[in-house]
Amino acid sequence: MNINKAVDKAYEGKTLKELANAPVSALQGVSEADAQKLQEAFNIKTIRDFANSKYVKWAMSIVNLADAEE
Repeated sequence: MNINKAVDKAYEGKTLKELANAPVSALQGVSEADAQKLQEAFNIKTIRDFANSKYVKWAMSIVNLADAEE
């Protein structure tokens, strides 16, 4: 996977640790306004916060289980 395709140009070339601690707005498609709403609603400030969000984990678990469901 080319991580540079997942982040804004300003974050290309950063280490994975730097990206994990970068603001969620560093992700392509997440605007500053979106990031502000995520912070207000769920206290999500960084990509790490977003990935560790219980809501993201719940959604991923539901989708993974649904894909395996008979």
